[in-house]
Amino acid sequence: MATTVYTVEEISLQNGETATLKPLVIKSLRKFMKIMEGFGQTTDEEQGFEILLDAAALCLKKDYPAFWDNDGDKHSEAFEEVADMPTIYKILDVCGGIKLNDPNLLAAATEALGKN
Repeated sequence: MATTVYTVEEISLQNGETATLKPLVIKSLRKFMKIMEGFGQTTDEEQGFEILLDAAALCLKKDYPAFWDNDGDKHSEAFEEVADMPTIYKILDVCGGIKLNDPNLLAAATEALGKN
């Protein structure tokens, strides 16, 4: 019997649908990391917000293709209608391994910024 080494979680979207979250496969993770590279280079909150939306929508692209705009290679308006920030944080955590709302991480970032 095979052992699963990752967790699968179900979340509710704002439209009442249930999305199943699991870590991205390497092929998708590469694209995810390219999107997230831009997060550290943003110059304003709006750019950062768009990057988080793109990364989270990419995580759900396989099961919810309507959330991803293949022509623009970014999230679609349909994704904005079903997502909120706690949901985006959870998607990024489970699928991409990035925990943006971790209190320890936020405290470390605040301390690092205070020392500069």
